[in-house]
Amino acid sequence: FTEAEFYQQNFDPQEYLKEFYSMSNCWEGASAFMMQNLRILHKIFSLDGLRGDILIDVSCGPTIYQLLSACEHFQEIIALDYTDRNCRELEKWLKNEAGAFNWEPVVKYICELEGDREKWAEKQEKLRKNVKQVLKCDVTKANPTGRMSLPPADCIVPTLCLEGACKDLATFCSALRNISTLLKPGGHLVMLTALGDSYYTFNKQTFSCLCLQNHEVEEAVVAAGF
Repeated sequence: FTEAEFYQQNFDPQEYLKEFYSMSNCWEGASAFMMQNLRILHKIFSLDGLRGDILIDVSCGPTIYQLLSACEHFQEIIALDYTDRNCRELEKWLKNEAGAFNWEPVVKYICELEGDREKWAEKQEKLRKNVKQVLKCDVTKANPTGRMSLPPADCIVPTLCLEGACKDLATFCSALRNISTLLKPGGHLVMLTALGDSYYTFNKQTFSCLCLQNHEVEEAVVAAGF
């Protein structure tokens, strides 16, 4: 199984984004998977009306797509990830720096779902404004943010992360319990998880993925107290 240090040293966020999130360039399956996830998140946050004050994005990676619907309904977003390079790549986009990944096609797609494709620039600025902190975390630790104390969140959003960080089902269950400490009583868990995959590849690198079935995820979520 891919160890944490291998991620720290070898996970290239720019190549990852290019492979899976460039809507015009990435392979068709990746684009369809992302668009499906965007529609799910749009339904949860925009149509079903999940809202609150604080949202914590757990192991965000270098991506923002998972926050595009939520940023309209949460005033403060805290993004967490394990690798320094992912945090730096995310900060590049948040600060609108040269060389940051172009999320414009993805933002336009979610704006189209919300009814106004032309509001994409406004949405980007809202997300940049609402993400207040980008911090390190380790979901395998009892206190995922170490000595950093965070306000309890109304909602936590782990997207495609726990299966990459957990070598077996017991570790996955433990990681869910660990991140539950970030949530206030009565708060919400919104989790996107890949099912049935044992690895993923990009840039000639292979990364392990815990092969999960739907019933295992559901049982782990209940056991963690959500």
